[in-house]
Amino acid sequence: MALPYKLVETGRKCIGLAVLQTDETLENDMRRLLPTDVDVYVSRVPSGTTVSSDTLAGMAQVLTSATALFPPGLTFDAIGYGCTSGTAEIGPAKIAKLVRAGAQTSAVTEPVSALIAACHGQNITRIGLISPYVGEVSVKLRQVLAANGITVTSFASFDEPEERNVVRIDPADIQAAAVGLQGDFDAIFLSCTNLRTLNVIGPISAEIGKPVMSSNQVLADHLLALIA
Repeated sequence: MALPYKLVETGRKCIGLAVLQTDETLENDMRRLLPTDVDVYVSRVPSGTTVSSDTLAGMAQVLTSATALFPPGLTFDAIGYGCTSGTAEIGPAKIAKLVRAGAQTSAVTEPVSALIAACHGQNITRIGLISPYVGEVSVKLRQVLAANGITVTSFASFDEPEERNVVRIDPADIQAAAVGLQGDFDAIFLSCTNLRTLNVIGPISAEIGKPVMSSNQVLADHLLALIA
């Protein structure tokens, strides 16, 4: 005998995360940054073990198929694509189009749009940028920010092409790099969703007396603003 039942919705907000296959940090950070009353679903995006303009641009070919792996019955309140440099290379508008081709969602964001929103909200127009990657990867990000009224006035990088090493950069070294950054800026941005930054944002800000932002922190903030 078939048992009777009814279908109900949870009524909870729903966020999707498209996380790079090589990223070991973003999921754990989001567990800390997003409230427990929001449902979070994760899909993985095939990505290169090394980071270059070519490997970043190549993610455009697989992003839709990755978001299509989210549960098909869900309509998301927002989906976040978890790659700062990848967004700069592919472009926020194209990212949104590719994500929507694979999943139903009311909004799409990524760390670049999230950073721009955070800077505009705080009247920040000059930032110091800390990157883990080789120079060519950061050039596009700086161009996108400049087009949105945000100038990178100071820049430093660990020059690391291997993703498996990026996640293992000692947070103490990230803190030292940020504190030692010279120049005239309103805030510091720690770029890359795979960098372990959450525990050093506060100490850096306290030491330099200026706001400090990271890819994962601004992404979480923007997702929450979009679903509010």
